Amino acid sequence: MRITGYRTLTTVQEWGRPVGDANGVFADGVVPVPIVLVDTDEGITGAGLGSHEDVDILFAALEGEDPRGVTALYDRMLRRTFKSGHAGARFATIGALDTALWDIKAQAAGEPLWRLLGGLDRRVPAYASGLDIGLTDDALVAVYQEYAERGIRAAKLKGGLDPDRDRRRLTLVGEVLTEAAHGAPPGLMLDANESWTRKQAVRHVAALERTLDLLWIEEPVRRWDAEGLAAVQRGVRASVAGGENLTGLEQYRPLLAVGALDIVQTAAVHGVTHFLRVAALAHAHDLPVSPIGNTPVGLLHAATALPHHLVSELQDLRPPAGLTLDLTVEDGAFVLGDTPGLGLRVDAEAIAAARRPHTTAPGAPHIRPEQAGRRLLPVTGPALHPDPPLTPRPDERT
Repeated sequence: MRITGYRTLTTVQEWGRPVGDANGVFADGVVPVPIVLVDTDEGITGAGLGSHEDVDILFAALEGEDPRGVTALYDRMLRRTFKSGHAGARFATIGALDTALWDIKAQAAGEPLWRLLGGLDRRVPAYASGLDIGLTDDALVAVYQEYAERGIRAAKLKGGLDPDRDRRRLTLVGEVLTEAAHGAPPGLMLDANESWTRKQAVRHVAALERTLDLLWIEEPVRRWDAEGLAAVQRGVRASVAGGENLTGLEQYRPLLAVGALDIVQTAAVHGVTHFLRVAALAHAHDLPVSPIGNTPVGLLHAATALPHHLVSELQDLRPPAGLTLDLTVEDGAFVLGDTPGLGLRVDAEAIAAARRPHTTAPGAPHIRPEQAGRRLLPVTGPALHPDPPLTPRPDERT
């Protein structure tokens, strides 16, 4: 079997409501989802979600090769980025191609990826994550009631701008989950998305912990701030989680060396091989791992083979337009199916029908605010519900 070519598509995740975090909000709830398809001479095509950035450069490391040598090909892609570095969107492209190769390998073996990787239990524990900072209280309750109907008993809210608002919203969601579980206590987490200084983080979380029991606080300070994360870890009762934006083992090593993380996270778009390697590093430090991202299907398969997987993020209950997944969400867990490979099917016609202009929003979550980490007082009022104008980006490729 040989790799013969690749194709790129971009679909959308239509949330039907505003989604975002402390850095900003997509007011229309429409988020682009890049897809990479890798073709072979035996008619097997693999799919990966991640990025298209520099895909032509990276694919040169794969063309004509046997896709089943996936880990060696992963390292070959890394070598293509030696001078410029394998970070950001380029690393997500490596992850998308890597995931597509794992998909091919499992399809060729006639097995679902979770079985090929050595998993026994197809169930992967999940927590709800609604990207919900732009929601009113009533809308927040409605969203988490839908998660609770699937048996979800833990939730991560977006926050970090106002401790009083965070406390109220965490309490509301906790009540929803407790009622659905007939009185069982909920698991509550808060994601600050790197919006605090070290002192702000400790003060904010300590204020919440006077009335709430948080399982973890996620990315309280900048992702690479090993000393800062360790300081927060020592100053609060909650566990500190992070790692979704780190790329490469070299970025994790200094954090783990100083005890900066209690829960090690990786992003779904960074691929299966990266997740397995980070998981091995975390296991050596006796730390649990937790995948992050919408439609984290590749990492869900890999999680079944890990003894220290804790829980995986469940964002939207519906897949992106044009994608069909052989998995369900039942009794608080993802349940993977038996379709060979990832169980991910791509309908190009449906994606074309759902196509929308990509946009650049001044207040979107991927643009860090100028005042982030330098706020003197909590943010209140309109800043919590930004409604930025959406401007088409003419240079966006689809």
